[in-house]
Amino acid sequence: MDLSQEQRDRRERTQRLRDAGIQPFADSFQKTHSLKEAGLLADDTKNVTVAGRILQLRALGKLAFVKLASESGSYQIVLQVDKLGDDFKLWSKNLDLGDFVGAKGVTFTTKHGEPSLLVEELTLLTKALSPLPEKFHGLADIEKKYRERHLDLATNEATKKRFLFRSKLVKTLRDFFDGQGFLEVETPVLQTKPSGAVATPFMTHHNALDIDCALRIAPETYLKRCLIGGFERVYEFARCFRNEGIDPTHLQDFTMMELYAGYENYEFLIELAEKMFTEIIEKVLETNEIEFAGQKIKLTTPWPRIDIVEKIKAESGVDVDNATDEEIREAIKKLNIDVANLAKLGRGNLIDALYKKVVREKITNPTILTGHPVALSPLARRNDKNSKRVDRFQLVIAGWEVINGFSELTDADDQQGRFVEQAKAKAGGDQEAMENDEDFVKALAHGMPPAAGWGIGIDRLVALLTNSDNLKDIVLFPLMRPEK
Repeated sequence: MDLSQEQRDRRERTQRLRDAGIQPFADSFQKTHSLKEAGLLADDTKNVTVAGRILQLRALGKLAFVKLASESGSYQIVLQVDKLGDDFKLWSKNLDLGDFVGAKGVTFTTKHGEPSLLVEELTLLTKALSPLPEKFHGLADIEKKYRERHLDLATNEATKKRFLFRSKLVKTLRDFFDGQGFLEVETPVLQTKPSGAVATPFMTHHNALDIDCALRIAPETYLKRCLIGGFERVYEFARCFRNEGIDPTHLQDFTMMELYAGYENYEFLIELAEKMFTEIIEKVLETNEIEFAGQKIKLTTPWPRIDIVEKIKAESGVDVDNATDEEIREAIKKLNIDVANLAKLGRGNLIDALYKKVVREKITNPTILTGHPVALSPLARRNDKNSKRVDRFQLVIAGWEVINGFSELTDADDQQGRFVEQAKAKAGGDQEAMENDEDFVKALAHGMPPAAGWGIGIDRLVALLTNSDNLKDIVLFPLMRPEK
C-alpha cells in the first residue's frame, strides 16, 4: 500500500500498544450507558461504562480530555495520571483521532460545566489506521461526501441527524399504515416484464433460468395481484430502478412506497394523505411549516384541488383533452421546453412534458391535481362521466410530485387495450412507454375488487422535509461513477 506519513505513524503507535500487551482490535465491549445517557447522570455515579469514537483529544500535562462521539451524541471522558498511573503516558502518546475506545469510571462536572467521566479503566476497541477528515468541518468536497459517506457521518452531525430523521420518518409511516389496517408485503425485484410505470428499465440476465430479466420499475402489478388473491389492504417499501437521466431530483435506484386499498377510490386516498401528513407533523416534524429552497411551505390540511387539464390550458393555451399530438408538440417547441426525442414521444409523455413545465414547477404549497387524461395514466380507472379522463390525483409540493394515486383499473379488457396503445408508442420510438404485460392482464381477468392505490417517493419526501435540494443528500450511499 502507498501509505502517507500519518498512516505510517499510526501503525507505529499501534505496534507500541501491541508491544505493551494491548489488543488494538477488540472482540466486543459492554456499555452500561450510551454517551447521551451518561451526560445526564448525576455527579459521582460510579461504574459508568461508555464507548465511542475519539473526535477530539487534548493532552495537558497530567490530564487528557477526550471527546467521544456515537449515534446518540457526544460526551467527554478525562484521563488522569493519578487514576491510570503508568498507563496514562501510554494512552496519551498512542491514541489517535478516529480511534474507538471504551471507558469505565465516575461521572463529574468540570469547572466549565461540562458533564464528564473520570476514567478508571480505558479499553482500546479499534485503532484507526487512517485519519478522519478535519474534525470540525467534516468533508468539504460535496462529491467526496457522497463517495465516502462513512467519513461524512463520522464527522458531520448534520448529516447524521438527516439520516436519523429518515429512519424515524419511515418508522412513523409504517406505524401509520399498520394502524390503518394495511399489511406490509414484499414483491419481486427481478421481473420478466418491467411493468407498473412509464420508465426505462435496467436489464440483466438470469443464468440459471437462461432468461432476460428487468429490475422492477415499480411494484404495482404484483401488489394488485395481492388484491386479486384476497388481501384487502397492502403496502410495500420497494427499492425501484429506472435507467433514466440523473439530476438532483432523480436517482436511478430509489425507494418507492406503494399501497393499495380494496373497495376504496382515489377520494379515500386524498383523505388518507391528509391524515398521513397530520401524523408526520405531530410525530416527526412537530411543526406545520417547513422551509425548502428558500420557500416557506405550509403543510396545513385540507389542501386545495385543481383540474390538471384546465390548469394546463390556462397556463399554455393547449386543451390536451382535444388537441392532437402534433399540436401538443408544437406547443412544447413554442414554449422552449427541452424534451429529448420529441418527435418520437407518445401522447402520454407529450402531455407529461407540458404539464411539468407549465403547471408542476410553479406549485409551492401542497396542492392536489385531479382530472388526468387517460394517456397519462395507463393503469388508472377511466372516469364514469368523462371517458377522456381517469380518477387520479397527484400531491405536488414545491414543484415536486410527492404522491401519485388513482382509482385502479379493474377491467381486464380495457387494461389490455391500453397496454396495446403503449406498445404502439414504444414501437414508434418512445422508449419510456409501458410494456404489454400479458401475465398481469391474465391475472386481472380473474377479478380484482374496486381499489385505489398510490406511490410515494420516499427519497423525495425526506429531501423535502429536510430542506435537501439533492436526493443524494438523503441516500446513504448513492451510486457514483468510479474515480479514475
